[in-house]
Amino acid sequence: MTIRHHPSDETLLRYSTGRLGAAPALVVAAHLEGCEHCRSRVADFEAVGGALIDEMPPASMAADALDRTLERLETKPAATAPIVSPRQADLGIELPASLRHCEIGPWRWLGPGFRWSKITVPGSPQAKLMFLRGRAGLRLPAHGHTGTEFMQVLYGSLSDGRGRYELGDLDEADADVDHQPVVGMESECICLAALEGDTRLHGLLGRILRPFVGF
Repeated sequence: MTIRHHPSDETLLRYSTGRLGAAPALVVAAHLEGCEHCRSRVADFEAVGGALIDEMPPASMAADALDRTLERLETKPAATAPIVSPRQADLGIELPASLRHCEIGPWRWLGPGFRWSKITVPGSPQAKLMFLRGRAGLRLPAHGHTGTEFMQVLYGSLSDGRGRYELGDLDEADADVDHQPVVGMESECICLAALEGDTRLHGLLGRILRPFVGF
C-alpha cells in the first residue's frame, strides 16, 4: 500500500496536543494505523511538546493533590468492553482499531448506489463521524464545507479535481474547497469521514439530501 495523501502538519500537531475534535481525531488515528510517516511526525511533535514542558519552571502542587489522585484511582470505573455492532460485518472490511469503542449505525440511503452510516463516539454525542459507501463509478453530490472535512479511504478509491485517493489516503477539504468526488471504476469505495462544521450540498439533489444527512 502506497499512501500519497496525508494529514497536514497543522492537523497532526493538533492531534498530538489533544486539540483536534473527537471525530477528526478518530479519522487521523485510523490513518496513523497504516502510515509510518505520519506516526513519525506525531512522535516528533510529542517530543517537542515534552521538551517544552521540561523547560517550564516547576509549579507548587496543592497540599491534597496526592490524596485526590489516589482517591480517583480507587474509584476509577472498570474498563468497558468494545461495543460490538452487527453492522460492522456489513462493511466487509476490517474496521480501524480507533473505532473499537464506537457504535456503528445502520446503513441509510442517500441516493442510487450511495449510503451512509452514522458512528456514535462515546462521550462525544455531537461528533460528526460516519462511513460513506458508494458503488463503482458513482458521482457523489457536488458540495463544499463550512469547516474541514477529513476523509480516510478504507476500501477502493475516489477522485476529484485535486487528485486521486486510494486505500490509506487521507484527504482534508477545507472551506475553500468545492468538489464532486467520483468513485473509481474498479470497485465500490468505503470511506471514514469526519466534519468540522457542516456540509454545503449544491443543486436540487443537495436540497433533497440535506434532511437525510442533517449536517
